Amino acid sequence: MIYTDQKLRIYNSVSNEKQTFTPIQQGHVGMYVCGPTVYSKVHLGNVRTFMSFDMIYRYLLHLGYKVRYVRNITDVGHLVDDADQGEDKIGKRARLERLEPMEIVQRYTVDFHDILNQFNLLPPSIEPTATGHIIEQIQLIQKVIDNGYGYQSNGSVYFDVTKYNQDYDYSELSHRKLEDMISNSRKLDGQSDKRGEQDFAMWKRAEPDHLMRWPSPWGDGFPGWHTECITMSTKYLGEKFDLHGGGMDLKFPHHECEIAQGKACTAHAPVNYWLHANLLTLNGKKMAKSTGNNILPGEILAGTNPLLSKAYSASVTRFLMMQTHYRSIMDFSDQAMLAAEKGYHRLMSSVQDLQNINPGTLSTLDIPAWREDCYRAMDDDFNTPILISHLFEGVNFINMLKDKSAWLTSADLNHFSRTMSVLIYDVLGLGKSSAVSSTHKDKLEGTINLLIEMRNAARDDKNYLLSDQIREGLTALDILLEDTKDGTRFKY
Repeated sequence: MIYTDQKLRIYNSVSNEKQTFTPIQQGHVGMYVCGPTVYSKVHLGNVRTFMSFDMIYRYLLHLGYKVRYVRNITDVGHLVDDADQGEDKIGKRARLERLEPMEIVQRYTVDFHDILNQFNLLPPSIEPTATGHIIEQIQLIQKVIDNGYGYQSNGSVYFDVTKYNQDYDYSELSHRKLEDMISNSRKLDGQSDKRGEQDFAMWKRAEPDHLMRWPSPWGDGFPGWHTECITMSTKYLGEKFDLHGGGMDLKFPHHECEIAQGKACTAHAPVNYWLHANLLTLNGKKMAKSTGNNILPGEILAGTNPLLSKAYSASVTRFLMMQTHYRSIMDFSDQAMLAAEKGYHRLMSSVQDLQNINPGTLSTLDIPAWREDCYRAMDDDFNTPILISHLFEGVNFINMLKDKSAWLTSADLNHFSRTMSVLIYDVLGLGKSSAVSSTHKDKLEGTINLLIEMRNAARDDKNYLLSDQIREGLTALDILLEDTKDGTRFKY
């Protein structure tokens, strides 16, 4: 197994430093990622987060770990203001569209899966839903109450943050001081069911007109958003597991509340390593539907958003996202996509050329050192930008091999080719360049060769304007001409 030879270091949000990854059970990894709330189409920032953890999942698999990857579907309990007030997001959408809440859930769950499939994300091992685990959530809430950290109030159940903070550190993940949070909070009015403003709902009483409701020991209601993930993660990964991931915006209060409920039940932290993917901006600004500075993943593939000059493939989009470290803010723009498209096609074209290179009797390139650099990048908290820079060093190697200014033995050539392929396709998850169907391939190549003959004739007649027009026209179609001593060749 490769993992025995690698020293993977992961940035842990609890310690705010990189730590050597040591799984609880050797050779096995339990990994949980907070999934979407399925009340609308998945947005590009969500895709970036899930793509980041797909890359992490892929690398762990590549290292030889047996990974149980759990990613949930939130289909109840996520209130509009992400706190304990307002309407359930799914219930609100159901009212607006005059549909059953589960119709909304089904529609946008299908959209979520369709988009992630197009961007080549691997499915998780288990994809539990919040509504499918109501019984388990009630059991967890009751355990929190029994241990003295929860209380019932007017049909709802709240987590007592002040009581918990006397025994544990409520801000161990977000590193905020509870005293500061309390002083910056509004005072509770006399109508509030909470004892303290920082207390959060584990179970909410359902008003008479609330669409989504279940019976419980405390009356009809629905689970709190913060209770869902800790219930499902520990059900499938155990009371203590290896990795928990999500977007940076979930660190507080969502993930902090997960830790608190886990500790309130078991007296120990439920997760060893917390990972957070950073935000996505568009043209240097926060994405927002209200300002028009917004784009959906499907609009990238179709080219229907006015902020884009053309349509882009899912692989080009993924290549762009892999060029930014998952913990860094990434800015998405049409200009960045155009540059990524050129880089992606250059990389893919070189990998295709590698198949036609013949081995030599000796190696003049240090492939083991290059490979070590590639893995050192990924072992450094999944540093995909550095990995990509090493892959383009590989592109330079391929050009040297084509020009016969460098050689590789058969063993080194196979090792080099296999490493390039595994890192590009299996780890980064990039798809191969779109291939022309075999039905039309011969006709297309015949047309290109005809244009090459016309260009050669134009050059013989010193009609350089026409010659350049043919070359530039083909280049615009991503068909590149190469003039060699043996004649003109083309490649996609």
